[in-house]
Amino acid sequence: MTRLPRDISGQELCKDLEKVFAYKVTRQTGSHIRLTTTINGEHHVTVPNHNSIRLGTLATI
Repeated sequence: MTRLPRDISGQELCKDLEKVFAYKVTRQTGSHIRLTTTINGEHHVTVPNHNSIRLGTLATI
């Protein structure tokens, strides 16, 4: 099992999700970014656009 990064920002996480899982940014409301993928059905993820995402939040995403 790989370790979760300790200091990843919301923007970096969005870029990684786009590359690896083909997520696309569908909207941004305030400091939250919503990404959607259509692989194996439609799935949505909301990522906080903070400088560093807390470990518990990252594990939940």
